[in-house]
Amino acid sequence: MAALCEEDPSLEKHFKGHRDAVTSVDFSRAKKQLVSGSMDSCLMIWSMKPQMRAFRFLGHKDAVLCVQFSPSGHLVASGSRDKTVRLWIPSVKGESTVFKAHTATVRSVHFSSDGQSLVTASDDKTIKVWTVHRQKFLFSLSQHINWVRCARFSPDGRLIVSSSDDKTVKLWDKNSRECIHSFCEHGGFVNHVEFHPSGHCIAAGSTDNTVKLWDVRMNRLLQHYQVHSSVVNSLSFHPSGNYLVTASSDSTLKILDLLEGRLLYTLHGHQGPATCVAFSRDGELFASGGSDEQVMVWKTNFDADDGDVVKPQKYSSSVDGTHGTVIVSVLEQRLTLTEDKLKECLETQQKIIQNKTN
Repeated sequence: MAALCEEDPSLEKHFKGHRDAVTSVDFSRAKKQLVSGSMDSCLMIWSMKPQMRAFRFLGHKDAVLCVQFSPSGHLVASGSRDKTVRLWIPSVKGESTVFKAHTATVRSVHFSSDGQSLVTASDDKTIKVWTVHRQKFLFSLSQHINWVRCARFSPDGRLIVSSSDDKTVKLWDKNSRECIHSFCEHGGFVNHVEFHPSGHCIAAGSTDNTVKLWDVRMNRLLQHYQVHSSVVNSLSFHPSGNYLVTASSDSTLKILDLLEGRLLYTLHGHQGPATCVAFSRDGELFASGGSDEQVMVWKTNFDADDGDVVKPQKYSSSVDGTHGTVIVSVLEQRLTLTEDKLKECLETQQKIIQNKTN
């Protein structure tokens, strides 16, 4: 397969600012912002407009392992090794509310598609579901026998999928709170799991270097990829559902054509393990992060005539020093969002969702 951008100098056009490995990335709904979490205990909010300032959000007391924008883009959730989850307003003030979510490291946070619920996964072997407004705990799912690395809502919100160091992927019914199936085909810890946009299948990446896709209606294995030479850390479906991008400790990203069942492209850019990857909501871009402290934004051109599938974007930002930077330092007594502010965010989110469905 052709390896695009292997020595492309435009790969220098990336976001620099973290002081340790990047662990998680996500785009806002309209692609105006990109959030990244890092082992340096910080979140960075990057503007997708060239030369715009980046914001560093301080508040977590240990490594930030997961970040995600709410569906409306008005909130960011983060989970940390400090056992807490924070909800941030991604603006210059960097206001956040904090809640003690688990008794161990929080590995994963994920909003439901309506933005009303949050699911979290932890090294305490549990998955927990919360309301976003007031951060009220709803229920726990606890059949995993080792650390839970990742948990995701299905697109319709009826199912939850989780992956664990017990080498299983579990499918849960949100209403009955029962585990309805366990997929046990992986030979290693399962680092990451995602629902296909249709909600009909799931993909998981593992320390056994494989990516596997299952049909959740018939609970059968659909596809099995052995394209990486090291641990698969993260993956993301293109919104069309036809492509999957993966990130691995072999330092590469790979794009899989799910319709053809084959590897399309191998992308080189990170120096060291590629730790996270995520498509934008419209699929035009995807972002990756690595242990090299870099965040890279890639352009997706699946329909391009010249055969180029992805190109690095020309966005560039640096937050070394004070130039073009806002450091958002949040004192503990300021770490409360008023309920009015949260309510306002949720109402705006609901209006956007209603407008899209009308």
